[in-house]
Amino acid sequence: MKKILQFALLCLGIAITLASCSGSKNLSSANSSVNVSRGKFTGTWVLNQVSYEGIVQSAVTTVFDQAPPAAFTGSTWRLTNSGNGIYTLNNGTSQTIYWSIYNGDAAGQMFQFKKIYQGDKAKNVDTGYRLLVSNNDGRNMTLKSPVNLGNGTGYVVYTFTKQ
Repeated sequence: MKKILQFALLCLGIAITLASCSGSKNLSSANSSVNVSRGKFTGTWVLNQVSYEGIVQSAVTTVFDQAPPAAFTGSTWRLTNSGNGIYTLNNGTSQTIYWSIYNGDAAGQMFQFKKIYQGDKAKNVDTGYRLLVSNNDGRNMTLKSPVNLGNGTGYVVYTFTKQ
């Protein structure tokens, strides 16, 4: 009986030691992590609203190295399942893109795209843009573009509706 009790205490000690050595797992994060399938991004989207979170509007003069944020309001984004896409601003300016979903960042799922110019191949373009996926239910989508501030991060927020 004494040996059984000693063995049980030994097993309990080992179990406690192993449990205390394992890393903690945080199942929730400060940023709500959204995980959306690629298929929910495909289709034609209209950018209805550009807003700002944690920053003033005048802090961002140009987005995507192209135009002021307000110029993107009303733009149309066509995204195919193959990753090809194009967005067109209200003034008629179009930009071919190659898009994908990035899941490797602790911040959560990101929509990323590269600008593709005539003669370019997506695999040869090494610069692009990443936007946090805040919401995408297949009909409405919200993407957030991080803007580094002195000691924090603000966001330009893009709200889309699927056509």
